[in-house]
Amino acid sequence: MSTVELTKENFDEMVAQHEMLILDFWAEWCGPCKSFGPIFSQVSEQYPDILFGKINTEEQPELAQDFRVRSIPLVVVLRQNIAVFSQPGMLPASALVDIIEQAKALDMDEVRASIARDAEK
Repeated sequence: MSTVELTKENFDEMVAQHEMLILDFWAEWCGPCKSFGPIFSQVSEQYPDILFGKINTEEQPELAQDFRVRSIPLVVVLRQNIAVFSQPGMLPASALVDIIEQAKALDMDEVRASIARDAEK
């Protein structure tokens, strides 16, 4: 699947329609973001069942704030509407693939149980 531009208008709908999303927070002025863009797009072609969304932090400040973006590029992995991974900085394709494979292998029942335990503390 190719990448999709996500905005505050379509974000919730896209999250509801996809079990897993890989998000790339970026900005036009960001050199590392421009270098990472082709890597993100290339990896997206390997995973037609996952939505790869690009979020321009300059045009979508609300989404950037929701995800507490402090540094870009920032990759966030959402699975079943839970952020299971967040990493600032440029990643090589092999690292992005590794992150995706680890996220796909997660036991989401255990993730939710862990979140519930942490909330009780």
